[in-house]
Amino acid sequence: MIILGIDPGSRCMGYGVLQADGSRQELLDQGVLRLDTDTPHTARLADIYEGADALIDEHAPDECAIEMPVYGRNPQSMLKLGRAQAAAMLAPLHYDMQVTEYAPKEVKRAATGNGNADKKQVRYMIASMLGVDPPDDLALDASDALAVALCHQNRQTGHAPKQHSGWAGFVEDNPDRVSG
Repeated sequence: MIILGIDPGSRCMGYGVLQADGSRQELLDQGVLRLDTDTPHTARLADIYEGADALIDEHAPDECAIEMPVYGRNPQSMLKLGRAQAAAMLAPLHYDMQVTEYAPKEVKRAATGNGNADKKQVRYMIASMLGVDPPDDLALDASDALAVALCHQNRQTGHAPKQHSGWAGFVEDNPDRVSG
């Protein structure tokens, strides 16, 4: 199964494409669609749709997973983020593709075992799992999108990662996933 993961945004959209087979995954593509902030918001929404459409044309994913906006301090920013998510969702829906939304905490837990992990921790773990060295070769938005795809794979295979209360517990349970 090929999974397209999307981390939507009104200024940039992270994306990641995984080939998933059971509990295994292979990185097919990743990156960030950067949107010109001088462009009107409605035109950026069209760019998001076209970018997602191009990824679908290139990789022919079976399913799409997208991070959902949960909350924010600025209502106007949340409205723009919700519109960006909707624009990103329209392309796979146009192809009758299943689109599944995931909360940020669930995505972080799938990648790190900790639903409160920061973006750099997510990037480090995603890079480790997918063999990206050095981890900084992944943009933060791309690693978030790959984490969304991984979260979807975990849900599809019934593999729910164990939750850890901190890094010490994670390292103890996963010595092979941490280099030192």
